[in-house]
Amino acid sequence: MAKSSNQKMKVLYLWKILTEMTDDNHGMTMKEILTELNRYGITAERKSMYDDFLALNQFGISVESKRENGVRYYIGDREFELPELKLLVDAVQSSKFITRKKSEELIRKIVSLGSKYEAGQLNRQVYVANRIKTMNESIYYNVDYIHTAITANQQISFIYFDWNAKKEKQLRRDGNLYVVSPWALTWDDDNYYLVAFEAQSGGIKHFRVDKMLHITVLDDHRQGREWFSQFDMAVYSKKMFGMFGGDERRVTLECDRDLAGVLIDRFGKDIILTETPTGLKVTVSVFVSPVFLSWVWGFSPRMKITSPQDVVDEMKGRIRQSAQMYP
Repeated sequence: MAKSSNQKMKVLYLWKILTEMTDDNHGMTMKEILTELNRYGITAERKSMYDDFLALNQFGISVESKRENGVRYYIGDREFELPELKLLVDAVQSSKFITRKKSEELIRKIVSLGSKYEAGQLNRQVYVANRIKTMNESIYYNVDYIHTAITANQQISFIYFDWNAKKEKQLRRDGNLYVVSPWALTWDDDNYYLVAFEAQSGGIKHFRVDKMLHITVLDDHRQGREWFSQFDMAVYSKKMFGMFGGDERRVTLECDRDLAGVLIDRFGKDIILTETPTGLKVTVSVFVSPVFLSWVWGFSPRMKITSPQDVVDEMKGRIRQSAQMYP
């Protein structure tokens, strides 16, 4: 690009230099700034720079200065603070539903939001290589398609698959399309799930987004509004275990006192914990599924189901079946 063209963009290049090369702990002298501008073919005088700093501040970009071996200039308030960027990097690298390739791309973009000094701290956090990641590269775009359908109040179609013992995709319903009305997306147990109404079964269904292929947004309007008119995803998630369906029941649990934190983490602070002679008792609404029963059993003998009796009997039956597997 010609020097004259770059000269017109001086303030933009100034913003770029300060954003990439400064932060609260690292400033640049006026001489250093002028040297960097010169790398882009831009010449400037000291006096004009103060007008540029003022223009950036008026635009909402905080250019600050401090005396440290001379006057040094730096970007003060950033859109994202370093702890926030670290949090975003951690979330991306720990998300199983984001592929390794897409994780690396996203992390590079997040790192670019900080200065070169902050980038060094963020890069030390990147340990994506050995994480268990989804193998479906299209998941990133699947989420976008689903959000588009929800916003447009339209149904979607897709093919759904499982993995077989040969590590091959095995299509459900012999590869026939699923047609559902998407209503919500939720992140549960390290996986992304679609919560939708399926007219064929007449109820709410959950689908792993990373197991959905060839999503198409249809022209048909969504169905199942009556099911979701007062739907609260946060409340719903408390009742679900691993997004496994089942009958919603009021179940009473008894446990040791030191498991109070476990109950609060799982069901929230609104639950009512009652003291008993041996510990605590709580009654919660859950979808009774194998995953829920396994969760309770995982705390045995310090937690048990005491009612209703049919759920207690179901737990006993599963325990007997498991005992027979280990004679």
